[in-house]
Amino acid sequence: MGTEFESEKSIGLASDHAGYRLKAYLEARLTDWGYRVVDFGAYSDDSVDYPDFAHRLGNAIDGNELKMGVAVCSSGNGINIALNRHVNVRAAICWNEELAALAREHNDANVCTFPARYLDGEQAEKILKIFISTGFSEDDRHRRRINKINLL
Repeated sequence: MGTEFESEKSIGLASDHAGYRLKAYLEARLTDWGYRVVDFGAYSDDSVDYPDFAHRLGNAIDGNELKMGVAVCSSGNGINIALNRHVNVRAAICWNEELAALAREHNDANVCTFPARYLDGEQAEKILKIFISTGFSEDDRHRRRINKINLL
């Protein structure tokens, strides 16, 4: 793997009710891979509001408690939007391996967001492996673009 996140070996998880089962599946995989998982909820498939859990994860990243996260909701969109309200979060919806690699290489994304309605556990696992094992390219054009994103 070999990225800065590998040495950290901690990752935050968040979902709503629709993403709960996929989040639980990914939590087990991450634990198998040696990660310390911080689960910000949801903790069942009872109906909840995704921003509540997205903000918990986003606050942990903003507070430098975690460097990376995984978030899941039905479409991936709502939780992704909520996460990207946080200054230090760059969340990317990843529904295939190429998008996961590009999110890391080009955008230095630190939260991988999944659409639970469109992926099964095995697909998400493959995508997550790519996301956490890919580093930022550090290419000048990508660094320049990240700096412009940070110009709030």
